[in-house]
Amino acid sequence: MKRSKAHGGWLILAMTGAALFAASPAIADWALDFPASATELGDKIRGLHHLALIICVIMGVIVFGAIGYSLVKFRKSQGAQAAKFSHSTKAEIIWTVIPVLILVGLAIPTARVLIEMEDTQAADLRIKVTGYQWKWRYEYLDQDISFFSNIDEASKAAGILHSDHSVHDAEHYLRNVDKPMVVPVGKKVKLQLTSNDVIHAWWVPELYVKRDAVPGTINETWFRIEEPGTYRGQCAELCGRGHGFMPIVVEALAQDEFDAWVAGQTEPAQPEAIMSKASAAVSGSANAR
Repeated sequence: MKRSKAHGGWLILAMTGAALFAASPAIADWALDFPASATELGDKIRGLHHLALIICVIMGVIVFGAIGYSLVKFRKSQGAQAAKFSHSTKAEIIWTVIPVLILVGLAIPTARVLIEMEDTQAADLRIKVTGYQWKWRYEYLDQDISFFSNIDEASKAAGILHSDHSVHDAEHYLRNVDKPMVVPVGKKVKLQLTSNDVIHAWWVPELYVKRDAVPGTINETWFRIEEPGTYRGQCAELCGRGHGFMPIVVEALAQDEFDAWVAGQTEPAQPEAIMSKASAAVSGSANAR
């Protein structure tokens, strides 16, 4: 009976392993370490992480290596006898001074980076970011530009059950929007974050920016992108059933391209376009009746 149960357990384990091996790979990227940064401040944060990791690894190797050596070298079977002493002042000084020096060595550069992270003064561009269930609103406070950023139609269509659209056909599935945030390269962009309903979090890994958007509160942060490109993120605070459907896309453009984008957003609408929208609204109202 015991042999039968053991055989059944191994069979289930083998079947589970085979199923995992045959499963299709996940769509999400899998990578170790923090992502490469698009900002100078992000490089500093990443460097601090690497420095702390290296120190922890070195200390771990020393401590666990000493423990392992002691267990093997001074085991009872080799005739080792327990040491008889009360304390060692020299040893106590060493194992107190070394950790203090390490902590101070980490604290100084960390404090400098933390102060720089919170310094939102002298910004070249100010954008108010408001989280909604489940989209973002961007208001360019100095350019009189405001728009909502929703998940793109391709991701919506691919997410419908029994749809003809596949998630593999949607480029950047769940990570693309209809209107991205557009910023200039090399300029300090200040974000003022809040929420219209529940707590959200604006997070773009490559910019090393993650800040909560809280109702009734303004949280501030900033970034300065060094290279043109598209940088993607998402809401990082569980905010309801549509939490996974409010991505963030930031497009960094050269200054002249950004100026052209601003001009395109702020130019007055043509009379024909206004009349067309008005006619559509009147027609829609008549049909509703």
